[in-house]
Amino acid sequence: MTDIIAGVEIPDTAAVAQATSFLREKTSPLLFHHSRRVFLFGSLHAREQALRPDPELLYISAMFHDAGLVVPYSDTEQRFELDGADHARRFLLERGFPESAAEVVWSAIALHTTPGIPGRMGPEIAATNLGVLTDAIGWGLDRLDGDRVDEVVAAHPRGEFKREFLRAFVDGLKDRPDTTYGTVNADVLEHFVPGFRRPSMVERVLHSPWPQ
Repeated sequence: MTDIIAGVEIPDTAAVAQATSFLREKTSPLLFHHSRRVFLFGSLHAREQALRPDPELLYISAMFHDAGLVVPYSDTEQRFELDGADHARRFLLERGFPESAAEVVWSAIALHTTPGIPGRMGPEIAATNLGVLTDAIGWGLDRLDGDRVDEVVAAHPRGEFKREFLRAFVDGLKDRPDTTYGTVNADVLEHFVPGFRRPSMVERVLHSPWPQ
């Protein structure tokens, strides 16, 4: 039976089912519901903006976009967005998806917190970012039908989202604070972690080994 929420059909594919199971088993209910809302809101914005993302690739992007906060997929000290992007790429390639599809999903996840760039790229990348912005900070809520929004939240409740979401960021980033340089992630550590102070680009230039 086809699963439809707020007029958006959840793709009925093996990869979608496996990604859904992964999120249920490996992450928290907070991130599971957030990720599903990102897909749904991203899909609704895509319709409003006449974008045509591949629903399966958009779903995979949404489901893995925050996975790097809770499960370390790499031994390399890197941004959590890259952890999720790298894992999603492997997930797709291991299931026979072409490299081009894996690259789309990688880019959507890697760039989902980067302002200004996703909207200039492909529809899956743009729609993932729009879904993230809507669910995280309420961007574009006024552009969506209120009944559709209510249906999304009824299917995937927000609960204490603001508090719990920020806590998930702190927990996922506090042991690798250097990876937040130059990103919005530094905002979270600066607010919640005593003694954390973000380095600035100005300091890095002035303190470089160059004499002038």
